[in-house]
Amino acid sequence: MPGARKLGRTTDHRKAMLRAMVTFLLENGKIETTVTRAKEVRAMAEKMITIAKANDLHSKRQVYSYITKESVAKKVMDEIAPKYADRNGGYTRIVKIGPRRGDAAEMAIIELI
Repeated sequence: MPGARKLGRTTDHRKAMLRAMVTFLLENGKIETTVTRAKEVRAMAEKMITIAKANDLHSKRQVYSYITKESVAKKVMDEIAPKYADRNGGYTRIVKIGPRRGDAAEMAIIELI
């Protein structure tokens, strides 16, 4: 798994959170979160898109096993991956939007380019 950030969670909780955030990002196109979470989500989202670009049975099974919603996994295989077929990485953008009001955590928007 890319990245070494623990994000203050146990391994199972962290993996589940990242799977959910990657699914939500690929479903909606952009999400607002903290900068450190956005960097972790970027690594996994780009990995899923790169795997989906191969478009063979093995890659389909890998994408379906990671993304939590079947409709989103299908969208990645049919719509998102072909859109980036001529691109070698860099499918997402992180834009910092300033500190969060409650605890001053640095916030960011991560979006598909």
